[in-house]
Amino acid sequence: MNPARDPLGGPRGFIVAIGGAVDTARGAAILRRFVSLCGGSDGSIAIVPTASLLADTGAHYEAVFRALGVGEARTVPFASRHDGECVDLLDALAQATGIFLTGGEQLRLTTTLGGTSAARLLRHLNAEGVPVAGTSAGASYLSEHMIAAGRGGGTPRVGSVSLAPGLGLTNRVVIDQHFRQRDRLGRLLAAVALNPFVVGTGLDEDTAVFIGPDEVMEVVGTKAVTIVDGSGLELASLGTARPRALVSLIGARVHVLVDGGTFDLRTGRASPGSGTQGGPTHIGRPVAADA
Repeated sequence: MNPARDPLGGPRGFIVAIGGAVDTARGAAILRRFVSLCGGSDGSIAIVPTASLLADTGAHYEAVFRALGVGEARTVPFASRHDGECVDLLDALAQATGIFLTGGEQLRLTTTLGGTSAARLLRHLNAEGVPVAGTSAGASYLSEHMIAAGRGGGTPRVGSVSLAPGLGLTNRVVIDQHFRQRDRLGRLLAAVALNPFVVGTGLDEDTAVFIGPDEVMEVVGTKAVTIVDGSGLELASLGTARPRALVSLIGARVHVLVDGGTFDLRTGRASPGSGTQGGPTHIGRPVAADA
């Protein structure tokens, strides 16, 4: 699942994809669990605001994570491709027990970090057990296959989605964010039609999936996650349809999971867990930073 491998054969770190507009209040379930994975009061989170054009994004998340009890939160500003080779910045990244990629524009992440030492280090740190999280654009960038752009709407069309290489922490999912809020089902279906190997993962705002070393995704948050499993796809007309034409998909499976629900990337089995639409009822068992 993870292209980078730990030479010692240990479990990789969690991959945490957040659908944007995450609750940053003191009781926020998603960020509280991420802080726990990073070691809590003994942890150190490196914040990478590369996707954002706002000057205060890093400082904002530093304050958020400190308020949630992490020992240290530090912005690591990879603003250019030159920065991706900067020894001081790479050292700061390497010392972290957790990495957080902010929202913004995912193509800023690919064009700034793609092929740099920083991107290679992020993959190796996750392979060695360090949890890596991303919100909004940062979430899309986590996977090997990244949705770069596309049109809204509930029905897939030819050309409705554009894919680009992402960070590559996992090759088993393709992630879309702000999902129901921006009506993105059609473009996620189109992404799965282009490559049925991947599991389409549509994240609503203030909702996340925690992908563990066991390759099970757990939903945490106040809304829902839409899973599109193309492993049983019998037909996708995308390859023969005219430009901008509607696309038929036959055999794809769709699951909608709320807080506490799980999806096993190895077996394709979905479970509802104990969550309800009324709000979070289960945020998962805290896991040590090296789990």
